Amino acid sequence: MAIKHYLQVSDLTLDEYDYLMQRARIIKDRFKKYEPYHPLLDRTLVMVFEKNSTRTRLSFEAGMHQLGGAAIYLNTRDSQLGRGEPVEDAGQVMSRMCDIIMIRTFEQEMIEKFAANSRVPVINGLTNQHHPCQVFADVFTFIEHRGSIAGKKVAWIGDANNMLYSWMQAAKVFGFHLHISTPKGYDIDPACVTVEAEHYTVFDNPSDACVGVDAVNTDVWTSMGYEAENQARLKAFDGWIVDEEKMARANPDAIFMHCLPAHRGEEVSAGVIDGPQSVVWDEAENRLHVQKALLEYLVIGKVDN
Repeated sequence: MAIKHYLQVSDLTLDEYDYLMQRARIIKDRFKKYEPYHPLLDRTLVMVFEKNSTRTRLSFEAGMHQLGGAAIYLNTRDSQLGRGEPVEDAGQVMSRMCDIIMIRTFEQEMIEKFAANSRVPVINGLTNQHHPCQVFADVFTFIEHRGSIAGKKVAWIGDANNMLYSWMQAAKVFGFHLHISTPKGYDIDPACVTVEAEHYTVFDNPSDACVGVDAVNTDVWTSMGYEAENQARLKAFDGWIVDEEKMARANPDAIFMHCLPAHRGEEVSAGVIDGPQSVVWDEAENRLHVQKALLEYLVIGKVDN
């Protein structure tokens, strides 16, 4: 049986996501009821962080422990992929010592090379081009609050970044339509687009992108690694804040989503992120549950308990 990796949203089919959503609901319910569930007893997850993160480390490490396994954390001091040794060699060696590997790094090409040389499943914890685990959790959160996302409309307001490219793939897989509004100079990179134009619409005006949508999504204006551009970005993104006025143009029951951390007063107003339409805390927690379902599936396959 071929090894299955999770390097971008499109790596799984809708049927697989339907199964994983069901598993995530079951696993979350057990977590809330304090029911022990250890399908990955004596299995080991290696986590390689070339980019720091609070939520990614905590959700994967806690999740693996809760599933009965062990998680080993490696950072740039412990593992320099492609610098200390070729990525291909690192994939061969590391995958002989564990059962699954999560990597949070810079270039998608690096994680693709690593996975091609790994004997165990590899999960993308974030690259510059894709953030599939976050968008998986976001879609799960939408379904949890509003039911099926198929046929719905989701707005993306802000940078054309890894989150947007994963949302674009999700639009195709799950059958919803994405409204996109990015400031000039921070537009979609055609080289990163892997879906047909029928799955998204681009708006020059961010307020127009919010009209009639079922969810509004944004991210920080200055992502990790782009701090030197902060002042230029603050100027370019003027007007792209998700505030009460923009949310009022969405459907009355629309939800607000943000992958966090957030900067109130920049990409989102305090009134929106702390308001009744915000689901950001559920969204953050759901990283734990969907990733546990993903770990279970990639390591041992489908289960029915």
